[in-house]
Amino acid sequence: MTGNFEHKVDAKGRLFIPSSLRDELGEVFHVTISEEDCLTAYPNESWERLLDKVKSMPLRKQPKMRAFFSNATRCELDSQGRFLLPQKLRDRVFLVKDATIVGAGPFVQIWDSETFRRVDEIESSADNLREVMDELDF
Repeated sequence: MTGNFEHKVDAKGRLFIPSSLRDELGEVFHVTISEEDCLTAYPNESWERLLDKVKSMPLRKQPKMRAFFSNATRCELDSQGRFLLPQKLRDRVFLVKDATIVGAGPFVQIWDSETFRRVDEIESSADNLREVMDELDF
């Protein structure tokens, strides 16, 4: 999944998913917290694979995933390509009105637009891109 798109969270807390991401994300997906200051949306198929991996973890290690799963929500797109983003998750990433939806390869990230602008400015610098390409030996 690729690209970034700016949209508004409506008064009911719904967010539009662009059609170019909708096909890959699917009609049903899961949104949860991230290690970054954004939310991450996983296609249902990826979510199921993740669940299988967690189930195979030793029981004593599974609690490490508690925050990830306790903050997750199952989402379904409505007929207009929107889904309800719970207030708890919006608050977590300070998402009030302006959202940037980012295709990030195997998943989608949902950012507060101002936060994403700051992160993107650093990550899209020539020095950072050069360093990443070197790490990938590309």
